[in-house]
Amino acid sequence: MNPSDMTGDRHLLLAGAQNPRRANDTDALSLARLLSAAFLADPVFDWIARPGRRRAEVMEEFFFWLLKTRAIPFGEVWASEGVVAVWIPPDAPASPGGVLEQLRLLPLFLRLCGLPRFLRGSAMGEAMEKNHPKDEHFYLGFIAVAPRLQGMGLGAAMLEANLKRIDARGIPAYLENSNPKNTRLYERLGFVARRNIAPHGAPPMIAMWRNARVL
Repeated sequence: MNPSDMTGDRHLLLAGAQNPRRANDTDALSLARLLSAAFLADPVFDWIARPGRRRAEVMEEFFFWLLKTRAIPFGEVWASEGVVAVWIPPDAPASPGGVLEQLRLLPLFLRLCGLPRFLRGSAMGEAMEKNHPKDEHFYLGFIAVAPRLQGMGLGAAMLEANLKRIDARGIPAYLENSNPKNTRLYERLGFVARRNIAPHGAPPMIAMWRNARVL
């Protein structure tokens, strides 16, 4: 490919990431595939998700469920070509929780983790829930860039666009960083590490908070 074509493609992709569109239900499957591909070798998912050839398939199933039921309905999932940011707004209703909810979701999480790693997934989920801030905030559940497009600044461009909207509302933001490679990006965007919330034996999961900005 001609280098000038590659540069032009990058500019188009960056322009898309800087002006993302709000995802809807029809995007759920393609975005689930994107998230699965991007997180296939993520340190935390590598620790909790079943190994082997079924991993990509069950991760896609997990992300499809997450998008359809816990994210897209609240209007803060943003997408452009090869990029997705999954935010949960402060006014989204909490997960129902409780024993009945856990039993209903048990088959999904058994498929994701496999029986040998189920306790790992359960421990990670409990740690995330226990340490989740109670103050009003936007929660960045996931940011993903297609593997073939990583390293082009697309994730940063989308997050900057997202945070501009959040700053206009004067609300803080929170995320859990599961990959040390992303630390410098999050810090550059104003997130500050609080602590490692991962359970014993797990890879680091760093809780990061970004104070509200006054525009």
